[in-house]
Amino acid sequence: MHGYELRKRLNLMLGWGRVLSYGSLYPTLKKMLRGSLIEETTATITPVTKRARIVYEVTEAGTREFERLMSEVGPTAWEDDNFDIRFAFFGRTDMEIRLRVLEGRRIRLQERLDRVQRELNMTEQEVDRYAAELQRHGVESVEREVRWLSDLINAERNAGLPPPATPPVPPAHQA
Repeated sequence: MHGYELRKRLNLMLGWGRVLSYGSLYPTLKKMLRGSLIEETTATITPVTKRARIVYEVTEAGTREFERLMSEVGPTAWEDDNFDIRFAFFGRTDMEIRLRVLEGRRIRLQERLDRVQRELNMTEQEVDRYAAELQRHGVESVEREVRWLSDLINAERNAGLPPPATPPVPPAHQA
């Protein structure tokens, strides 16, 4: 697809919290071209514009590199800068890798949560109520993400199990 469509699709996939700019998209596309991960062709998109657009397509080397990156598990997979992108492509990732990334992210956030809660307890008397509210908001956000990750991990672990049997409904009493 061409750059505008690619940016639009990625922004939709990654959500409002992570907006991809043209200033980061095009340098990345150029880097991927140099690495032979994508190739470009020119195509006329509509007969009305008659303007040729550059269209990008993933090469076999690009597909292999994507698969390699998605199979890596380690701190970079669960850090703030990379987790959202990794998560957006979880549908193409092996379950064991998904679990390791989710668990790593949860551990990292739990460590952050513990640290922030300690700091909040120490500084609560020293800051005004707005700064304290901002800190509490941060704690609640991280707690919510930890619960979300725990739910995802449990769902992943239980994905291979059959659904629990529904107990039979007893017949209604007749009058």
